[in-house]
Amino acid sequence: MNQRKKVLLSWTALVAASLLSSQPSLANDELSKMSKDPKQWVMQSGDYANQRYSPLKQITTANVKELRPVWTFSTGVLRGHEGGPLIVGDVMYVHTPFPNVVYALDLNNQGRILWKYEPKQDPSVIPVMCCDTVNRGVAYGDGKIILNQADANVVALDAKTGKELWKVANGDPKKGETMTGAPVVVKDKVLVGISGGEFGVQGRMTAYNLKDGSVAWKAYSVGPDDQILFDPQKTTSLGKPVGANSSLSTWQGDQWKTGGGATWGWTAYDPQLNLIYYGSGNPSTWNPKQRPGDNKWSMTIFARDADTGIAKWVYQMTPHDEWDYDGVNEMILADIKVKGTPVKALVHFDRNGFAYTMNRETGELLVAEKYDPAVNWATHVDMKTGRPEVVAQYSTDHNGEDHNTKGVCPAALGSKDQQPAAYSPETGLFYVPTNHVCMDYEPFKVSYTAGQPYVGATLSMFPPKGETHLGNFIAWDASSGKIVWSNKETFSVWSGALTTAGGVAFYGTLEGYLKAVDMKTGKELYKFKTPSGIIGNVTSYEHGGKQYIAVLSGVGGWAGIGMAAGLGGDSEGLGAVGAYKQLANYTQLGGVLTVFALP
Repeated sequence: MNQRKKVLLSWTALVAASLLSSQPSLANDELSKMSKDPKQWVMQSGDYANQRYSPLKQITTANVKELRPVWTFSTGVLRGHEGGPLIVGDVMYVHTPFPNVVYALDLNNQGRILWKYEPKQDPSVIPVMCCDTVNRGVAYGDGKIILNQADANVVALDAKTGKELWKVANGDPKKGETMTGAPVVVKDKVLVGISGGEFGVQGRMTAYNLKDGSVAWKAYSVGPDDQILFDPQKTTSLGKPVGANSSLSTWQGDQWKTGGGATWGWTAYDPQLNLIYYGSGNPSTWNPKQRPGDNKWSMTIFARDADTGIAKWVYQMTPHDEWDYDGVNEMILADIKVKGTPVKALVHFDRNGFAYTMNRETGELLVAEKYDPAVNWATHVDMKTGRPEVVAQYSTDHNGEDHNTKGVCPAALGSKDQQPAAYSPETGLFYVPTNHVCMDYEPFKVSYTAGQPYVGATLSMFPPKGETHLGNFIAWDASSGKIVWSNKETFSVWSGALTTAGGVAFYGTLEGYLKAVDMKTGKELYKFKTPSGIIGNVTSYEHGGKQYIAVLSGVGGWAGIGMAAGLGGDSEGLGAVGAYKQLANYTQLGGVLTVFALP
């Protein structure tokens, strides 16, 4: 039997098995209802659409200047604190970076600790975590708290007691497989990704059954059709069938087996379409000369059936990546008008500096424009082919190995990294925390060894020429692809944004300020300096009739890796250390939750 027939038969069997095993669940109905209650915050992004919008409006543009910290909680951990707390009923669930402690705090009793879970993990996982030992938060569903541990174990805890209910290994740290992304509960499944693009992992999304942790389906980013769960005739890209083995044909030999495409970002879900949306990361290695071809489907948006994992459509933003522009940033689902026509849209602010507006039903590309004026590696995106028009001067592949390509914008950490943007249904605008950073990039030959870095490039980062600031907080019109207003920040804005019905948008800065701005004008209305730099995501909830704003401080992440890991060389931390050296003059390490309210 030839290889093509084998693949087709195994794929058909897999589809049949998936269809038979998929069953509806009340857990998802419960979670959907809970996410519509503005008093709670039951998902990391607030809701399945990743809008990070709160309908609460007690805090307004008129009174936000009166905001005050009302209580704090120290996590006891010093590394970078990404993600944010969950609020389920009268309990707040707070997580930490490695060692991934989870706390349940009683909101009826001044944040008293109800229970604490601290997993026992081998510290040898720390050196194989690319850009700090971060964790982007826990998930809730069916009375369980789901934790993705650094060592690639997925754990389900009883939400009331903290008791471990089940635990499964999602990867092997000895191969460089770790976990930093937040899980998402959809129906009777919990969806988890994998980190390790700098170690040559084969990226994937896995759906575990929420009840017992058994595998429901697993979809790789790169590889043969039966592994990536593609139907060659029904899975489309820009409206056309992808054809058989669309990924394999874009890799040389067996390179796909160590091809990257990690899935450590955020996942959205449309219950009406029953589709999940997420992105894949960089192909391995960072040296583009070593992996000719488009390297599909790294750097790709996936729309998959939630029950079976089968891909409905895909879109690759950065074919044959030459700059580490991971495509994992959040997909925000919003019903907006594009050129006067109502569209079920997906909006994505990619690391590569382009903001994409797509039809989330069909995968049609509607808008693709630069959301930072400094972006120079490509002139534009061809709307027919979907491909960026690369500028040869900034092509690390064109310039070749051992050549230092200078002044590429954005830097590898992108015009935005994982820090999630927010959407306001009132203004129809998106509020985006951004990086304003460029780089020099020199690729070199590297060989693959399991568990060892598989990078093959030396980087240094700095502000765009003639400028000194490293970040902006912007309002974006996804219908036209234009910046409405932009606020400069000294450092990258590495915090997730929040929009509210009170007309206020919130975000945090690397120096440690929680800031509130007028959503219409961008005017700064309030700021308060928390104990450490903020790379966490701002959250809002209501308790006892009062609206609260909560945020995790704790500097670190890729931008703060120099401080978090004690690195000093300009090219260390995959190039980030040099750009953020001055950060230590503004803040220091320390994990603290700060909760704010009006007097």
